[in-house]
Amino acid sequence: MKSYLFLGLILTGGISLCLLLKLYRIRQQISLIKEVLEDIKAGNLNRRVLAQDKDETQQICYDINEIAENSQAQLIRQKQAEQAYKSLMTGLSHDVKTPLASLVGYLEAVENGIVSGEEKEEYIHVAFEKAQHLKCFVEHLFEWVKLDAGEQFFYFEVLDINEVSRNIVADWIPVLESRAFQYEIVIPEQEYLISVDVNAYNCIINNLLQNIITHSQGNKIKFQILENEQEMKIILEDNGKGISAEQLPHIFEKLYQCDNARSGKGNGLGLAITKELVSAHKGIITAESILDKGTKFIISLPKNKITR
Repeated sequence: MKSYLFLGLILTGGISLCLLLKLYRIRQQISLIKEVLEDIKAGNLNRRVLAQDKDETQQICYDINEIAENSQAQLIRQKQAEQAYKSLMTGLSHDVKTPLASLVGYLEAVENGIVSGEEKEEYIHVAFEKAQHLKCFVEHLFEWVKLDAGEQFFYFEVLDINEVSRNIVADWIPVLESRAFQYEIVIPEQEYLISVDVNAYNCIINNLLQNIITHSQGNKIKFQILENEQEMKIILEDNGKGISAEQLPHIFEKLYQCDNARSGKGNGLGLAITKELVSAHKGIITAESILDKGTKFIISLPKNKITR
């Protein structure tokens, strides 16, 4: 009887000891978790809790590590966004100050009588062009800000896109002829109904045509519309200098300007705005280009009705 009692005491003691050891390990782990949480709270998002295998706190450790990793990723994204914003502001400041300073210089030369006669007229003409460029930049900037902030409102209506396109392109024919551009316009005669915001669609086509005229250094342009039951494709192509394979993937990024002959008088916003407006129509825009042969812009818009 005494032996059974002794065994019972030993067994109870052993179990108690195991429980005490387990409780001690749990307390140690909780203490470590608390220490890590304090570090994370203080801003050290690199801290992690080492989870013990088959430990009661294992899932808690995993959850804490996941929260820390997510917070760290969010902080990185926030810093990247802040850096991108600073770069954007720097770029915008440069893009405004440079033409403005040049414009003021030309006007001061005229006002102070430094130039006269034909040279004076040339200075006034150049100043006017620079003022127009600055005006275009500011308009593009406001357009981009509205799009980027989600404050651009669209009014979609079902229209014959072929008729809308003909009206837009017709307004550009005098401009093309004055710039000695040869042009080919291929728009189907039959009606093709699609849900479209007329103002946004005008901006899309105008931006692309202006881009070609201003930057391509070509003398030929083709505007073509292809349609089927699912979608329509709007294709604009030129025979200009083209865009290198390295630059091509970036041309729709805001403030990106090619460093070759296409850069010219651009502000790096026109194509970025165009892409956003195409996306608002549930479409996509791509570009293909071969150096010294030309560039092709392709817009694909779905035929299904767009609801917003």
